[in-house]
Amino acid sequence: MKFKIVHDTPGRIRLRCGGYYFDKNQEKSLEKTILSEQYVESVKAKSVNGGILITYQSDYRQELLNYIKGIKRNQLAAVEDESEDIQADFKNEIIKMLIKRFVLRRILPYPVRVAMAYFKAFPYVKKAVGSVLNLRADVALLDGVALGTALSRGMYSEVNSITFLLGVSELLEEYTRKRTKNALADSLAMKIDTVWKKNGENEEQVPISTVKEGDFVVFRDGAMITFDGVVVSGQASVNEASMTGESVAAVKDKDSTVYAGTVVEAGNIVIKVSAAADNTRISNIIEMIENGESMKAGVQSRAEKIADGFVPYSLGLALLVYLTTRNVVKAMSVLMVDYSCAIKLSTPISIISAMREASSRGFVVKGGRYLESVSHADTIVFDKTGTLTNSCPTVEKVLSFGEYTSDEILKISACLEEHFPHSVAKAIVKSAKAKQLDHEEEHAEVEYVVAHGIATMLHGKRAIIGSEHFVLEDENIPITDEQKSVIENECEGFSVIYLAIGGVLSGVICISDPPRSEAHEAIQLLRESGIDNIIMLTGDHEGAAKRTADMLGIDNFRAQVLPEDKATIIEELKNEGRTVIMVGDGINDSPALALSDVSIAMKDSADLAREVADVTLLSGDLRDLALLRKLSSRLFRRIKRNYTFIMAFNSLLILLGLKGTITPSASSLLHNSSTMLISANSMRPLLKDKN
Repeated sequence: MKFKIVHDTPGRIRLRCGGYYFDKNQEKSLEKTILSEQYVESVKAKSVNGGILITYQSDYRQELLNYIKGIKRNQLAAVEDESEDIQADFKNEIIKMLIKRFVLRRILPYPVRVAMAYFKAFPYVKKAVGSVLNLRADVALLDGVALGTALSRGMYSEVNSITFLLGVSELLEEYTRKRTKNALADSLAMKIDTVWKKNGENEEQVPISTVKEGDFVVFRDGAMITFDGVVVSGQASVNEASMTGESVAAVKDKDSTVYAGTVVEAGNIVIKVSAAADNTRISNIIEMIENGESMKAGVQSRAEKIADGFVPYSLGLALLVYLTTRNVVKAMSVLMVDYSCAIKLSTPISIISAMREASSRGFVVKGGRYLESVSHADTIVFDKTGTLTNSCPTVEKVLSFGEYTSDEILKISACLEEHFPHSVAKAIVKSAKAKQLDHEEEHAEVEYVVAHGIATMLHGKRAIIGSEHFVLEDENIPITDEQKSVIENECEGFSVIYLAIGGVLSGVICISDPPRSEAHEAIQLLRESGIDNIIMLTGDHEGAAKRTADMLGIDNFRAQVLPEDKATIIEELKNEGRTVIMVGDGINDSPALALSDVSIAMKDSADLAREVADVTLLSGDLRDLALLRKLSSRLFRRIKRNYTFIMAFNSLLILLGLKGTITPSASSLLHNSSTMLISANSMRPLLKDKN
């Protein structure tokens, strides 16, 4: 396998093979292959830019590079979905642990059980030694001291109990990580393997990985553009909603810039590639996001922080008891009652349960810290197009200026527009059908001027329909001051389509991208849940933005926002001390999603937005945002109740042990039983029904 090193620090290296050097379906296989080496700790591969991010034991750098050089990409198997394997592996491991714990110990001779206790305790004691050497008072140290003391006292049954519970906790955490990662492993790539490359007058279909900067590539109707580049010939209407958030397609002709991930709605263009697949705007955003995600991953969870906080007190109390009583058994009573064990086990179980419940109700959550951010959030920022709206234009008004009625204007417009597939044309045709304005072909063959409009002959007169620029400027159709005034007053906040017949402006059609039907209710529910700062961001003009904001009851909105401005706004809000939720759906939203405290993507979002987002709405219903907040708030109330119970009950056990009322073995049994009980309680649903 060929690659170049783009980032290299001890224990962490990022390699770049080139865009689509390996397929999307080979990502997991490549990750598994590299991860099979014992010195490798984690691997993340992305086909869209051919990137491989690896963390490893720093002494093995050269061995790692040599190993990757020896991998043959044609030998990497395609892996579609690992969810069933993950589930099966988890069940098998749980069954094995239960058999070892409750079956083998009854049939194995005592010396073997003793040897097993030493074997299972060794990794924890080793970690404890590491904590001592690094001057850390953490949970690993407490676990190691408790197990080491128990071994020294011959308390092998207690050792097996502790290692069993710790093993279950670790298994649950690993299962959560794999399951959530797999559930959200939707493609960042554009799922395109080949493109049409132009060589002189000829075209040939070539693998996307072979295209270089400076090559000429052809894109036709319906094709997704796979490279950043500049148009050298042709003209096309390009849907850039995934990149800019705008629902109306943009004109792309000679010298226009196009971006990977956008789609040709109509027309044909030849572009000169300015950035190959591994250096497009999309791949650059991916790299920024991966860096952001790695920083998030380094933050300790709430449970781990609290558990670590108890360690010095537990160790100090055990030492104090031994120094004052010289009674090892009483000191052991303190060590055997481990606050952190219950916290470490019950918290991930609570979070897993909440995440599963969230999934059953229409959203997938990547991890517990995002649920916590949702519960604490005081600000929510919405992208407008495709998030608060359906990104599906509709006809709002039809205005007549001449001999034709408004229904006739709509009927003629639909007659002309039905030949073309762009979104505005579909909106006009749909509106005419809704009013039952049936029509027959009354015009000559139409001429489609890409992204401008349509021209034809209707009853001997030239008829044109399209944008203001096309009708009034290119075709020089006159417009009176009175007509301008009517359009300004009646069409404020809408996109306007002009129809002229026989050289006269006959009428206009006002087009809007209406809010989702549930959006207003969702905004109200979020306010009722305690989120007092609701903001809408959009690239639309002020009038259209204000109209949408007024319809939804949003006081705070910002119009004509560029993609890079969204991330800046999120950063400003966080600097003000706010906890921010960002809801978006486009590639242009991805940097802002990555910077927010918790990011939420819609069901039909761009692949990149879903990958970046911490939460994905599966139902597409914005009201689920309020439901998610309710679930997350109840989750953390449950965790707090668990903390209270764990502190109170285990403190009682310590007191009873210090008085000699219960033995260390009984203390361990009661402690472990309470831990399992509270963990079982943590699996109960947080919401009783779906209403």
